[in-house]
Amino acid sequence: MAYLNITADTFNDTVTPEGIVILDFWAPWCGPCKQFGPVFEAAADKHPEIVFGKIDTESEQELAGHFNIRSIPTLMVMRDGIMVFNQAGAMRAPQFDELIQAVKDLDMDKVRAEVAAEQAAQG
Repeated sequence: MAYLNITADTFNDTVTPEGIVILDFWAPWCGPCKQFGPVFEAAADKHPEIVFGKIDTESEQELAGHFNIRSIPTLMVMRDGIMVFNQAGAMRAPQFDELIQAVKDLDMDKVRAEVAAEQAAQG
């Protein structure tokens, strides 16, 4: 198994390190989640340099609530501790591969500057 099962206790330690973390918020009863599961797991096997984590919204309701998860599956991508993608809905493998490549290609200095500018504008 190339992905982690994330809980409230392991969340911070999982998402704060440098690098890419891809989170799949899902539930056992969710049909689209079941369809996306093999795509997520195949990508995890293909990209060992990326941390892939699954968060069961049924057992981790506090985490799901904290991130205002209203629809599942929801994918959230963090890079160097910064959320760079958050979207509900399952993806087909080619779309997911494109997302992973786009996150790898991000200029994180530019992203950090944009985040800093946004935070400064807010107060």
